[in-house]
Amino acid sequence: MTRPVRDRYRAEERRTSAEPLAAKWRPLDDPPSGRRRAVRRRKGLLSAYGWRLYAVPALLAVTALVLVQTANDRDSPDRTTAGSSAGGGAANTGDVYANSKITEKPVKPADPKVPTAELPAGPAYPQAGSGNFSVIPGTTPRVGNGGKLYTYTIEVEDGIDLAPYGGIDSFGRLVDSTLADPRGWAGTGQVSVQRVDGNANPDIRFTLATPDTVHRTDFCGYSIKYESSCWRRSEKRVMINLARWVRGALAFGGDIGSYREYAINHEIGHAFGKGHVGCGEQGGLAPVMMQQSFGTSNDYVAQLNEQADNTDPVQADGKTCRFNQWPNPQAQPPT
Repeated sequence: MTRPVRDRYRAEERRTSAEPLAAKWRPLDDPPSGRRRAVRRRKGLLSAYGWRLYAVPALLAVTALVLVQTANDRDSPDRTTAGSSAGGGAANTGDVYANSKITEKPVKPADPKVPTAELPAGPAYPQAGSGNFSVIPGTTPRVGNGGKLYTYTIEVEDGIDLAPYGGIDSFGRLVDSTLADPRGWAGTGQVSVQRVDGNANPDIRFTLATPDTVHRTDFCGYSIKYESSCWRRSEKRVMINLARWVRGALAFGGDIGSYREYAINHEIGHAFGKGHVGCGEQGGLAPVMMQQSFGTSNDYVAQLNEQADNTDPVQADGKTCRFNQWPNPQAQPPT
């Protein structure tokens, strides 16, 4: 019996050998389902836009967050304003900076009218060395346009480790730059200086030495029982005391750089034939040949010299000066 035509073309059923070829129920030209259309659309967008398809929404989200934060900052009392900037203006009312309990503690300069010869607190240093000295290699051009030429070398006592204080060349560099400064002795037009090597028999040997070596009677001695440097003419040595080089002096209010320049200019001033002097003008700059390692008050410095039976002509006249490291301070510093 012949099957009805409609049964022979039932979808998804296998035909028999007597049946003609039958197409599937959904031919290829039928529209795909909604799910398949969505998949094709996503694949098409990804192919066309790639990573930008994901980056653009993320960028929009970040932009929105920044705009919200900016709007909040306009109303926040915690922001830095023109009144509370680094320029030092007054803080706006309600600014949190105005309510901070943290305060700075600036250094308090020593009172020059009270004892100031004590060594300030500071880094450690070796008390003793070998007593032998080594020249640090180096030369400079002549500095100064007039007067006698003084040659010098730079030497350091064996056993001093200069690494904690700027390295092996730090002492020599500061001596060179101080002597070449227009505010120094060469800037007066009365003397000239030049650094030479160790075999040149120099006029002056700048020597950085430990306190015990400086205290030796064949160098500075120790008549005033406070650390100091000196000029030893018989040795042709400017003896710079390591204790003072590291710690400075109370009269300089913690300004270690200025103190080191002072020590160089003061001691080489002795090599040029200059003696100690006192404060000349109340409240003025101290002469570089004043014993500023001990203080800038004539009364106090005169008292120390009297106790040590020194004959330095400093009068106890009540004058007190401000520290100064230059013999020619009115000159312009190097640029």
